[in-house]
Amino acid sequence: MSGVLDHSDSLSDAGTAVDNNQRRTVAMEKGNYEDSKVPFLTLRTFFMTMLVSMGGICFGYDTGQISGFQEMDNFLYQFADQRNGPPDSPYSFTWQRSGLIVGMLSIGTLIGALTSASIANSRVGRKMSVLLWCAVFIIGNIVQMAAEYPEWYTMMAGRIVSGLGIGGLSVLVPMYQGEAAPTHIRGAIVCCYQLFITIGILLSNIFNYATEGIENTGSWRIPLGIGFLWPLILGGGMLLFPESPRHDYANGKVNRAQHSIAKFYGVSENHQVIHSQMRELQEKLESERAAGKGPWYEVFTGPRMLYRILLGMAIQMFQQLTGMNYFMYFGTTLFGSVGIGNSFITQIILGAVNVVCTFPGLYMVEKFGRRKCLTYGALWQFACWMVFASLGQFRLYTGGVDEAGERLTDQTIGYVMIIFACLFIASFASTWGPMAWAVVAEMYPTRYRSTAISFCASSNWIWNFYLAFTTRLISEQIDFAYGYVFAGCNLAAAATVYFFLLESNNKSLEEIDTMYLLHVPPLQSSKWEAPVGEDLVTADQVMLHGKKANGVGGTAAHREDTVANNGVVGGRL
Repeated sequence: MSGVLDHSDSLSDAGTAVDNNQRRTVAMEKGNYEDSKVPFLTLRTFFMTMLVSMGGICFGYDTGQISGFQEMDNFLYQFADQRNGPPDSPYSFTWQRSGLIVGMLSIGTLIGALTSASIANSRVGRKMSVLLWCAVFIIGNIVQMAAEYPEWYTMMAGRIVSGLGIGGLSVLVPMYQGEAAPTHIRGAIVCCYQLFITIGILLSNIFNYATEGIENTGSWRIPLGIGFLWPLILGGGMLLFPESPRHDYANGKVNRAQHSIAKFYGVSENHQVIHSQMRELQEKLESERAAGKGPWYEVFTGPRMLYRILLGMAIQMFQQLTGMNYFMYFGTTLFGSVGIGNSFITQIILGAVNVVCTFPGLYMVEKFGRRKCLTYGALWQFACWMVFASLGQFRLYTGGVDEAGERLTDQTIGYVMIIFACLFIASFASTWGPMAWAVVAEMYPTRYRSTAISFCASSNWIWNFYLAFTTRLISEQIDFAYGYVFAGCNLAAAATVYFFLLESNNKSLEEIDTMYLLHVPPLQSSKWEAPVGEDLVTADQVMLHGKKANGVGGTAAHREDTVANNGVVGGRL
C-alpha cells in the first residue's frame, strides 16, 4: 500500500521539523503554554465544514435526480427499451436497463473510492485530490448531457464517470473533515457530509418537479446542467483552505500543520490543546518512520486491522441495507403505484423530511454517542419497515382492477404507508445516514486511514449498486414483501453495532486507535478513559516492535503491563 511517508525527498525535512517540534514540546511541558477556554466552533471551522461538505451535495444530487428522470416522458423516449406500453405512457424501462442506468453510477463510485486512497497519500495530498475528483465529476456530467436517442449507453457511461468523482469525494471529504476538525465536534462535522447529501437529494427533487412538464430534453438536461454548480463551488472553495494538518505534518510541514490546527481550534499555537495535538502527531510520525513502508496487504494484517476493516465495511453495507435508497432511487415510481396523484411532490416531501431530520443527528452524535444512536435507530427502522411492508402486502390493494388492467389501491392505506416511510427516513437521516460515515472516519490509525476508508466506502457502493440494479426486479416478484428483507437487515445492523462497535465520542483519533488495540469491550467503551500522563499505544508502535504480548484487559487499569518499548502495551493484538 501507499503510506503517508512514502516520500523519500520529504524525510529529511520531516526529521528537521520533528526536531523543531520537540523543542517546542519541551518548552510547553515546562508549563509555557496557554490554558484558555477553547471556542466551541470557529468561523473558519464552520466555513470549512460547509464548503467541504459540498461533496455530499454532488453525491445526493446525482442520486436523487435519476429517480425523477425515469418518470419524465422525454427521458423515457430517449432511453427506454420498451416502446409499446400503455397508451398514456408508450415507453417504459425493463428492469435490466433501468438497473444499468441507475446502478452503474455505483460501479464508478466503487472504482473511485478504491483509487482515491493512493492519490490522497501521495504528494498530491487531500486538498488537491478533492480538486481532481471534482473535475472528474464535471466530465461525467458533460457526457450525460450529450446522451440522446438511441445511444442510451452514453447516459450509462456518463454516470460511471460521474461515479468516479463521487466515489473519490466520498473518501476524501470525511477523511479531510476527520483530520482537520477539532476533537470535541469532529463527529458532528463529519456528519455534515450526510446532511449535504440529503440537501442534494432535496434539491434534485425540486428541480425535477420544476422541469418534468417540459416536453423536450430540457426536462432532464436542465437539472443535469445545474449539477455543474456543486463541484465548481467545492473545487474553488478548497483553494481557500489548507491541506489536512495530519498530511502536512507527515510530509515535514510541521509549522504549517500547527498553524492550521490552531486556526481550526481558534486558539494560539502555544495553547495546551495544540501542544497535546502536536505531541500525538509527533509520536505517530516517529513510529511510522521507524516502522517503514509495509506491503499493500498490511492494511489487513496490521494490528487489529482486519477486525476494523470488516466492521467498517459491515457498517457501510448496513447503511445501504437499511433500505433508504429503496425510496431515493425508485420513490417517484413507487408512490405513483400506491395511488398518489403527483409522485414528484411526494418525493419532495420525503426529501424535506430527510434534510430536516439530519439536523437533530448533528446534536445527537455528540450528546448521546455513536453506539446508542445507531442501535436505537436501527430498531426504530425495523419497526417502520414491518408496518410499511405489511400494509403494502396485505391492505393496499382492494382486489379490483381499473380499465387499463392495473390493480386498484386503497389511497388511505397509501397515505399511511407514506407516513411510515417518513418515520423511517426521519430515523435514518438522524442516525445511520450521517453516523455511519462518522464512525468509519474515526476508526483507523493514520498509517492505514485513507486505504481503510476506501475499502469501507467501496462496501457502500457495492451494495448501492446491488440495490439499484435488483430492486425493481425484486419488487416485481415479491412486491412490498421486499420491506421484510430490509426489516431483517436493520435488526442485524443493531446487533452488529451493539456487540462490536466501540464508542468514539469525545476521543481523539489516537485514543480510538488505542481502544481497539487494547480490546476494550464494546459494552464498556463509553466509560473508557485514556490514562493521563502516559503515552498511548498505537498501531504504528506495534508494527515497529512486531510483537504480540499477552494478558491485557480492556481498561486503563491494565496499563500497568506497559513495557518500555515506546509505550507498546502487552495485549492481545
